[in-house]
Amino acid sequence: MEKTPPQPLPTRGRGLTQPVRRSPIEAEVCREFSPPLWWGPKDAGRPEGDFLVSKPSIRTEKPMPLIERATLTDFAQNMLTRAGMETDKAKATAAILVEGDMIGHETHGVSLLHWYVEALEDGSLAKTGSYEVVNDRGAAFVWDGKSLPGAWLLSEALDQACERVGQYGVVTAVIRNCHHTCALSAFMRQVTERGLIVQISVSHPAASRVAPYGGTKPLLTPNPMAAGFPTSADPILIDVSASITTTTMTQTLAKAGQKFPEAWAFTASGEPTDDPREVTERGGTMMPLGGQLKGHKGFGLALIVELLGQGLSGKGRANAPAGVFSQSAFLQVIDPAFFAGLDAFTTQSDHLAEACRSNPPAAWNNGPVRMPGDSAARKRRAALEKGVPVGDVAWEKLGRDAARLGIDIPSVLA
Repeated sequence: MEKTPPQPLPTRGRGLTQPVRRSPIEAEVCREFSPPLWWGPKDAGRPEGDFLVSKPSIRTEKPMPLIERATLTDFAQNMLTRAGMETDKAKATAAILVEGDMIGHETHGVSLLHWYVEALEDGSLAKTGSYEVVNDRGAAFVWDGKSLPGAWLLSEALDQACERVGQYGVVTAVIRNCHHTCALSAFMRQVTERGLIVQISVSHPAASRVAPYGGTKPLLTPNPMAAGFPTSADPILIDVSASITTTTMTQTLAKAGQKFPEAWAFTASGEPTDDPREVTERGGTMMPLGGQLKGHKGFGLALIVELLGQGLSGKGRANAPAGVFSQSAFLQVIDPAFFAGLDAFTTQSDHLAEACRSNPPAAWNNGPVRMPGDSAARKRRAALEKGVPVGDVAWEKLGRDAARLGIDIPSVLA
């Protein structure tokens, strides 16, 4: 008998005569992502509010605590130093974690402190020391991160790349054996504010959550990649991954007993599913970007990230120790002055950004077209003015950690 490929799960609402109404949590999900998606029939018109579905997020209606930026950064730094991390590394890590919260990456903000403290205490995250220079040719260098904090390693590498790029025009750095590297978009501004272009990609050669397109066995990771481009106003910040969703979101939804909005995963036998527990508990895999029908695109992007970070560093899936958290990172900084010049570049980036924003919005889009980075810039300004939002669940957990470490919990602004 001829085998037929598994059929995708029906998209919720597609072909229905009535819109699908969501629970309060799902409704909150809908308001959090742009562009929102309308899962009803094409000719039914786009309803408001709780009929929109998109990127999942576990939220409650309770307002999140707001903490002043400097206060939250000091608190995060104190947590890390009390757990044994050297001051310079704790300072860099705290700054990137808080920046992650400021730009809306709450899964990669100070909520990670609980895990980082555990990793410091069990020794999987190195507390002290420095990286090893594996190779350095000026315009390109390779470090062994020695399981040191990824935020510190990336910040150090970017600083060196920015210092050197005035001589070389393009500087590339590769770091192997990093610990967790936080939200990649949180590193972008420190480069774009200097009128430079930056790109970073990261993979985890000892882990596996994504199968190669057409396969069933986990082999790859979501492999995030980010790029920052200067404009005369807010930078263009692109932060995506080679999989449809992230490991953190998959674990969060599975723990909450919730489903993906659509079939974003495969079962262990390769059938599409909207149940994240198929991935976390039953050997399934996360879909590559493009899903079941076009996943070859995400597969290709994942290979680019793996080969740039792992291949150029000499440490990847061929020789990565099993069960060790060890990321490989690829970083590149470009100086437009070595090409047509910064003014010429920003003329083009400004024009492109404005042309995108002024593009007539589709009927299903909730408001005007937004550029990547627009939401981050808006949230960052709000955080600077009103305080940095921290999820109430994460805040309660951090409160317990702080008490155990003998650290005062900072006061909440609102």
